[in-house]
Amino acid sequence: MCAARRRIDVVTVLPSLFNGFLDQGVLGRALERGLLEVNRHDIRDWAQGNYKQVDDRPFGGGPGMLLMAPPVVRAVEGVRATTEPEGRLIAMSPQGRRFDQAWAGELAREQRLILLCGRYEGFDERIIDVLKPELLSIGDYVLSGGEVAAMVVIDAVARLIPGVLGDDQSALDESFGPDGGLEYPQYTRPRIFRDHAVPEVLLSGDHAAIARWRREHRR
Repeated sequence: MCAARRRIDVVTVLPSLFNGFLDQGVLGRALERGLLEVNRHDIRDWAQGNYKQVDDRPFGGGPGMLLMAPPVVRAVEGVRATTEPEGRLIAMSPQGRRFDQAWAGELAREQRLILLCGRYEGFDERIIDVLKPELLSIGDYVLSGGEVAAMVVIDAVARLIPGVLGDDQSALDESFGPDGGLEYPQYTRPRIFRDHAVPEVLLSGDHAAIARWRREHRR
């Protein structure tokens, strides 16, 4: 593995959900150029029995099904053993720390990440007890599974890997960059649209004035 490449392993019961997502735009180009490697692993490959069962009813009753500890733990341990380094394990969970740009930057410096996606009503708690992953949440709302959250993490992290955006300054200038805040307003042609004109300073060619205007207008 070349020094610049980052590896992300996704452990999930629905690896096909990532079809298309990984083939387009910034991520697709990063994968083509060898800056990023994303591998999808089906938890059912580590399940036993004719039906490859990965979920079961919770003890004590209650609605829905839980991901079972044995296949999930075997899956993560198997994925960890495929290559070095072992990787930083992160489970998608509503109980987790809120994901933000600072955490994305931290994860972008890791050589390898393993993202564990929940499904159904969540994880058998022994998965957390045994594997001891970091728990990550993308917000206070309910999703059908952790796959969408994992996509958010992959996209945010990939953009911060050197070389992925082509111009590394782009990542610094984006919303939630090192100086905080959101991006400034931006414009393209035409210069006037329905009586709304592009601010004259942006047409002036005065780079110092433009930089000052952009700083003042960050939202």
